[in-house]
Amino acid sequence: MTSLLPDNICKDYFKMMTNIVVLSVIICISLSFWIISMTASTYYGNLRPISPWRWLFSVVVPVLIVSNGFKKKSLDHSGALGGLVVGFILTIANLSFFTSLLMFFLSSSKLTKWKGKTKKLIDSEYKEGGQRNWIQVFCNGAVPTELALLYMIENGPGEIPVDFTKQYTASWMCLSLLGALACSAGDTWASEVGPVLSKSQPRLVTTWEKVPVGTNGGITLTGIVASLLGGTSVGLAYFLTQLVFVDDLDISAPQWPLVAFGGLAGLLGSILDSYLGAAMQFTGLDENTGLVVNHPGNAVRHISGKPILDNNAVNLFSSVLIALLLPSVAWAFWPRE
Repeated sequence: MTSLLPDNICKDYFKMMTNIVVLSVIICISLSFWIISMTASTYYGNLRPISPWRWLFSVVVPVLIVSNGFKKKSLDHSGALGGLVVGFILTIANLSFFTSLLMFFLSSSKLTKWKGKTKKLIDSEYKEGGQRNWIQVFCNGAVPTELALLYMIENGPGEIPVDFTKQYTASWMCLSLLGALACSAGDTWASEVGPVLSKSQPRLVTTWEKVPVGTNGGITLTGIVASLLGGTSVGLAYFLTQLVFVDDLDISAPQWPLVAFGGLAGLLGSILDSYLGAAMQFTGLDENTGLVVNHPGNAVRHISGKPILDNNAVNLFSSVLIALLLPSVAWAFWPRE
């Protein structure tokens, strides 16, 4: 018995229905956040409830951004769904979290597509447009999402100045989240800009030997500068949002160090990522194609590392370590009132 509808129409219909179901579930989950917030603010007066406008903004804006990313192939289907969850939680928690995430996502997506033809010649796993899936979204967004949830439990939704003397725990979470996002941005900027613009051959961070372009753990001066700029861009987005939406900055500690510590997190995150990549990621040269690959094979000559972690796991470990380290460094050097 033949089907009455062509296969492609059936697939499109199935995807459409799946998207409708997923969006409905997301709206239900987001409404539950609102109800829980209102209930908690009723019984615990120290927590601020989520306003209807904040809830609406936190649902609509991530949907629009993720839909655009899906259309432009920056995200695949699973990555778009993961991005909706991460975007909603960070947006409803703190608008500074949202703008930092937005800066990371937009800049990384643009740089991934930039010079795509050149990257295809040196990267055996290059995907058109980046095509981040749910695993990559999780590895870059899981730590910020968890911190945003803890921030709402501690402080409730809303923007606060980073001030360790007045709100130590909440400020620690803010700096930790900034560190995780800036680390991811710094590593992405270095990976996307360094191999294309650098005029010198990369050196392996552990031995300082020259290695082929695309080697895990290979660094260049151009890549290091790019990682610093990537982290700084996230810190700048956080800082500018503070200036616009936080009311009591005049009686709080200065907020400009957010930019500096964002840059520091991007730089240290990229270097840490390179060390982990050089030691725990396999890199080899496929003698048949001449491309650098990340998996052993018959015609693959070993360059560095061991097949212990993949790139996603390295990114996750790096963001966790920077998220733990940055608040301690910031607390020691943050200017007091």
